[in-house]
Amino acid sequence: MLSGPVPRIYERWWRPALGRIFKGVLGPGMADEHRIARLLLALSPGDGVLDVACGTGNFTRGFARTVGPTGLAAGIDVSETMLTRAVEDTRRAGLSNVAYVRGDAQELPFLDESFDAVCCFAAFHLFANPMRALDRMTDVLTPGGRIAIFTTARHRTAPVRTAESLFSLRSGARLFEEEELVGALAARGFEDVRQRVAGVTQFVGARKQ
Repeated sequence: MLSGPVPRIYERWWRPALGRIFKGVLGPGMADEHRIARLLLALSPGDGVLDVACGTGNFTRGFARTVGPTGLAAGIDVSETMLTRAVEDTRRAGLSNVAYVRGDAQELPFLDESFDAVCCFAAFHLFANPMRALDRMTDVLTPGGRIAIFTTARHRTAPVRTAESLFSLRSGARLFEEEELVGALAARGFEDVRQRVAGVTQFVGARKQ
């Protein structure tokens, strides 16, 4: 994602269209994704929230408005092009409580227990080592902090699983079993784990003990 037109194409066409395909016709739309993220993260004014693989910062800016001027919304992404667009759009939005960092989700460059909430939507399945990324997201959360993840979910039926496997091979995206991420969160000391499966995707939220 390094070419100039990519952020606009991603934001207006690729991300919504691909999300609709995987979530199903009756699955949640982009506005619903924002609402689900806010509900799972339970943000309050003054909170610090980290948006992992933030892209052009759409969710980051929404979080910034929720936590208000006494809070902080930080976005991290590996793409300089995406972050450039995120900074420009945030400046135009007049938000001063937002920070962007270029970095790897698997090696988050933040101190432990730095954030009250961590969000990772539509990118977890693309990480080379997603469980390492989950470890780091866990580390940077304060006790009682909330995490929200939107990623893939493998179906149980054989025909669908075959089609999913072909997609995974072609795209490089990992397909998680429906209980895999729930179990991974529980193993890392999270509680109140909630999951919603839509099409071949899942929303998962939990609270760190």
